[in-house]
Amino acid sequence: MKLAVLGGSFNPVHIGHMALADDVCSSLGYDRVLFVPAAVPPHKEMVPGVSAEERLSMVQIACSTDSRFVAESCEIERDGVSYTWDTVDYLEKKYASSLEGKIGIILGSDLFAGFHLWKNAALLAKRCNLILARRPEQSSFAKSANRALGEYAQLENSGDSFDISKEPLFSEAAVLDNPLLPVSSTQIRNLALSGGGFKYLVPSGVFEYIIGGNLYGRK
Repeated sequence: MKLAVLGGSFNPVHIGHMALADDVCSSLGYDRVLFVPAAVPPHKEMVPGVSAEERLSMVQIACSTDSRFVAESCEIERDGVSYTWDTVDYLEKKYASSLEGKIGIILGSDLFAGFHLWKNAALLAKRCNLILARRPEQSSFAKSANRALGEYAQLENSGDSFDISKEPLFSEAAVLDNPLLPVSSTQIRNLALSGGGFKYLVPSGVFEYIIGGNLYGRK
């Protein structure tokens, strides 16, 4: 079984995430995409107000409608700062009996410039198949409210202009020509807070969960 990992805050998970996972399976032949919500991302400060358990619940709801998608809770259960290197180590052991080839790691273009700062980045690039995905440009309305930390802050706005051909760590990466959906988690949070419509920007079960739990200030 070919496995790919899609990590993130998923605050909340939305149709852009689902479309990306679908394209990874359809275009690159992966059997499963594991959605891995981070406990504490090493590169950004999380927006407060929604718990890790609630973010995981939304991912579980979203994945429940497609057998190719699996919600993986290992980073939240592990707690502390979430490093992809540690997650890959865990997943290789968990799926040892069924894993075919290297695990795929899906990277959005906002992560390209800072990948070299990841824990054991060079080893990770050899250990896994890197999958480079396009990400829509962020409008001023949807500009992330998650504050980049440390060295990542200096690279925060360089994703769209980053030349992947000049990054040796991406020399064997697969470049995905995935569809671009102009939706972001920040945009959805803003819409929920302001009373705007976002019903069709998230899976239907996730929408009901947000409304039912009054997440992001929505009543």
